Amino acid sequence: MRTIEVNQLTKQFAAKKVVDDVSFTLAPHTATALIGPNGAGKTTTLSMLAGLMAPTTGDIVMPGVKDIRTAIGFLPQYPQFYSWLTALEYMEMVANLSGVEKRTIKDKCKKMLSFVGLEQAMHKKTVTFSGGMKQRLGIAQALIHEPKLLLLDEPVSALDPVGRREVMNLLKEVQQRTTILYSTHILNDAEEMTDQLLFLREGRLVEQGSLAEVKAKFEAPRYKVTFATEIDALQFASQSELLAISEGACAYVEIVDAQPTMQQLLNRLANSPFDVLKVARQTASLEEIFMKVAGDDAAI
Repeated sequence: MRTIEVNQLTKQFAAKKVVDDVSFTLAPHTATALIGPNGAGKTTTLSMLAGLMAPTTGDIVMPGVKDIRTAIGFLPQYPQFYSWLTALEYMEMVANLSGVEKRTIKDKCKKMLSFVGLEQAMHKKTVTFSGGMKQRLGIAQALIHEPKLLLLDEPVSALDPVGRREVMNLLKEVQQRTTILYSTHILNDAEEMTDQLLFLREGRLVEQGSLAEVKAKFEAPRYKVTFATEIDALQFASQSELLAISEGACAYVEIVDAQPTMQQLLNRLANSPFDVLKVARQTASLEEIFMKVAGDDAAI
């Protein structure tokens, strides 16, 4: 079962392919993060899916839907609102344009504003809204026609930490209603809320899969040993027969040909004079994976 299927999507401007042969599918009620350095083609990809830009080649298929634009909600990176309208007035305008049944518009708009946390601000003009409130209103307008797919271009990039947390929590609730595809350069957010990762580089999809699958593929072949002091870590790394380096109060033990095993390392540490606090096999962070996939010179 799938919400949307993207087949060999390409967008070319003159001699440059901004998006090059991209294919993926999105399952219902999942959240997918589209990740890549600046200029990777994230916004262009979202614009084609939203129907704002025609692909040069390729297909975008949404089963059971003739015009996918009617089943997609879109929030651009920098949403703009008519400053003289209240939130409710703006929502009613969007609902009319989206084909919502006229007799249900006012009630639906009020319920949607309440859902995104703007119930107390629905009669305030949008010019008075904070960044977080504008993002909430942007999400509300994108959902008013009950789309099958919600597209978000950098939904929290311009927000402070409090606003970012509020919007991310809201998106987790939104996922119960629809499928989400969002671009982001804030990798912590992608780790927190994603069922699938799509890595773009120079317009090409270079890696994809669930967070667990991608992390397993790029798992760092080493153990992280945390000591009570930096001196303990340094002495262990310098005296050990193992391949180890120290960094602060931690020592990193390389795994070569499946050696040492965790049990062998624990036995060695148990017989050492050092005060060990924690031993764990190190997993690659999403930032480390990003740098490997997108290149060390990539700018997020």
